[in-house]
Amino acid sequence: MKFSKAFAVLLAAATSLSVQAVAQSDAPPVPAVLARNEAAHHARVVQLLSRMTLEEKIGQLQQYSSPSLATGPAEKANVEAEIAAGHVGSMLNVFGAAQTRAYQEIAVKRSRLGIPLLFGYDVIHGYRTIFPINLGQAASFDLEAIERSERIAATEASAAGINWTFAPMVDIARDPRWGRISEGSGEDPYLGSAIARARVHGFQGDDLSRPDTILACAKHFAAYGAAQAGRDYFTTDVSAATLRDVYLPPFKAAVDAGVSTFMSAFNDLNGIPSSANPILFDLILRREWGFRGFVVSDWTSIRELIEHGYAADKRDAARLAMNSGVDMDMESRVYMPHLAELVLEGSVSAERIDQAAYTILMAKARLGLLDDPYRYCDAKREFAAVLTKPNLEAARDLARRSCVLLQNERGTLPLKKGIRVALIGPLADSSRDLIGSWQAQGREEETLSIKQAFEKANLGELVHAQGCEVKGTDRSGFPEAVKLAKRSTAVVVVLGESWDMSGESSSRTSLELPGQQLELLKEL
Repeated sequence: MKFSKAFAVLLAAATSLSVQAVAQSDAPPVPAVLARNEAAHHARVVQLLSRMTLEEKIGQLQQYSSPSLATGPAEKANVEAEIAAGHVGSMLNVFGAAQTRAYQEIAVKRSRLGIPLLFGYDVIHGYRTIFPINLGQAASFDLEAIERSERIAATEASAAGINWTFAPMVDIARDPRWGRISEGSGEDPYLGSAIARARVHGFQGDDLSRPDTILACAKHFAAYGAAQAGRDYFTTDVSAATLRDVYLPPFKAAVDAGVSTFMSAFNDLNGIPSSANPILFDLILRREWGFRGFVVSDWTSIRELIEHGYAADKRDAARLAMNSGVDMDMESRVYMPHLAELVLEGSVSAERIDQAAYTILMAKARLGLLDDPYRYCDAKREFAAVLTKPNLEAARDLARRSCVLLQNERGTLPLKKGIRVALIGPLADSSRDLIGSWQAQGREEETLSIKQAFEKANLGELVHAQGCEVKGTDRSGFPEAVKLAKRSTAVVVVLGESWDMSGESSSRTSLELPGQQLELLKEL
């Protein structure tokens, strides 16, 4: 049987199977981090569901962004009114103990049932204490240090009102032109799986009811890193064997580690957009792997089913995504307007809505939010938890372990004291570029540039020249840089990409140093 025909058969089977099979007796056991007090949480959530209207259940499936901080195109809405009406189950891009408490009070005090919100945020490589980008961390091959970084990130983020991170990104990527390769762990499924487990455990710990833990989210399911030509959001065409052998293992490792949530990908997989793919979310994730958490879409990826040419309109997109197994809609805003009507006409089952709402409410129960909605909104803890001396030292330690030294001829490093150093390059005195993309609440003013670090180290006389810009054709700074280099004992050249040249929507056609940087290096 050709693969395309087999894929079609699997698709038909997945759409016809009952989603209630998630609870089948032969499913894998619940991971320990999710199993704690599971029976009590289950009873409480079932009782809560019995009191909810269909509209309130659908409301749990909607996620809105903070009106003041959107990480993608968004429609205007009266978010506070929507929360008070019970039409919102989660918010993203809301952070800080005061701000999260303000929104939480609306949900708890003004909605009919007082169900608290989840607060999600892109805590990718640190919250306020910033660690090396994820690809750099992977170069350390140090699972203990990587897990420690996520434990620190969870401690800081949870103190700022956040209880859910959209991480780890576990996409395998083998085309370095793809900008989001910076967020993952590289090309190897074995290493990627090991790091996925470490990151999930770092975020979630062994007990989600502790207020210094947050929900982790394995993303982007699936094969997003296989984007053709390294172009972000582009199509993927992956055989069944390659999907199983290369792209799925880190996601399976995350499930085995007890990850609480998954995120659907922007890309299509062999012609089917991920946010409408029941093979991924129903057949593989839930039936085969026994996943017990919930699935959130990527930003407006449900509405983008229309742009894919897969959905006729927003109503059709809501039907396809819900029936495929996507439980929560991030900013597409298509579930609330259309799901109730789809249930009444029989296009979406009431049981499927119950299942989606159940998994989200269970996450809230496991976090202890149903007992204390404000447990993550402690302003005193927020002030005390961030940028502590141990946190900063852990970041410095992981940076050391992530460095890759290609050569050290004649014992050039470490530099000796009392020498004259020429520090040259467009990134030598840039704090912002050291933070990288997805910097969460990392702040430029709290980050030492390499020049500032040299000055603090006080090795000897330091001279500095930019030489050229990161991009552009201007070589007017070359003579000054060369002059300083000739008069110095050691020359340290800091070259590379600016922070916004890698990451989401920042793929490149060439891996060469941008602008005139390579020519500057040759001159030096």
